[in-house]
Amino acid sequence: MSLASHFNSSDCAISFELFPPKTEAGIETLMKNVERLKEFNPSFFTCTYGAGGSTRGTTLDVVEKVKQITGLPVASHLTCVGSTVAQLEDYLSEAKNRGVDYIVALRGDPPKGSEQFEAVEGGLRYANELVELIRSRFSDFGILVAGYPEVHQEAKDGKTDLENLKRKVDAGADIVVTQLFYDNADFYRFRDDCVAAGITVPIVPGILPVTNFKQALRIASMCKAAIPSLLSDAMTATDCEESQFSIGVDHAREQTIDLIKNGVPGIHYYVLNKSDAAEKLLDGLDLCCS
Repeated sequence: MSLASHFNSSDCAISFELFPPKTEAGIETLMKNVERLKEFNPSFFTCTYGAGGSTRGTTLDVVEKVKQITGLPVASHLTCVGSTVAQLEDYLSEAKNRGVDYIVALRGDPPKGSEQFEAVEGGLRYANELVELIRSRFSDFGILVAGYPEVHQEAKDGKTDLENLKRKVDAGADIVVTQLFYDNADFYRFRDDCVAAGITVPIVPGILPVTNFKQALRIASMCKAAIPSLLSDAMTATDCEESQFSIGVDHAREQTIDLIKNGVPGIHYYVLNKSDAAEKLLDGLDLCCS
C-alpha cells in the first residue's frame, strides 16, 4: 500500500513511533504493547534509528517483528549521520530485503559532543539529499520527512526552515510528519505556512502524550517545544504520578479531538514503546476528519 494512500479518505489515519529496545526482554515487552496498539487500527508503525546508526540492526529487527505481528506496513528511520552513500545504500537494500515499506528520511542530530552537523567523507549533508538518493535508487519506498511547527533549532528563521522543508518535499517526500508540539495553534500556523510555500503533500501532526512533568521538560528542551502555561501549571500543582499521567494524557486527547475537528489527514503518536497512554487518549474517539 502506498504511503500517500493512507491519507486519501475522510478517516484520520494514525501511526505509532517506536524506538529500538536495548535488550531481548525489552523487545519482548515492546511486542506485547504493539499487539495492544494494533487494536486502534493504525495505518503503520515507525521505528527510530540510533545516533550515528548505533541501533541500525535492532531497528530492522524491530520493524520486521512488528510487521510479522501486525501485518501492517512499517517504516525505518534513516539518518545521514556517520554514513557514506555506500553505507546508506547498504542499509536501504537490507531494509528492502527485510520487508520495510517506508523510510523516515532525516539528516540527523550532530554526534554527541559536536556543536554542528558535519557529513563524513563520501556522505550526505542534508535530508533532501537523502530523499533524492532513496527516490532515485530505491523508488519502491514511501518517504516521510520531518517538519517543525516551532522551527528547527538550527534554522536561522521560519522562512529558512520552510525552504529546507520544501526542498525535501520537492526531492520526492510523500508526507511530512511534524516534531511534537503541545499547542495546536503552532501546528495550524505551520500548516498554513506550508500551504503558502507551495507544499502540497499531507502534513501530519506528531503528538507525544506527557506522562510526567520531568519527562515533558526533558523532551521539550531537546526539541525546543514550548509547554503551554495551563499544562505546566496543572502538572506542577501535584506530585502524584497518577495525576500527572492523567493530566498529560487528557491534554493529548484534547489535542487529538481538536486536530480531528480541523481536518488533519492523520496523527503520528510518539508512544515511547508503551501503550497505556495511547490507549487512554484514543479510547472511544471517532477518528474521522470529515
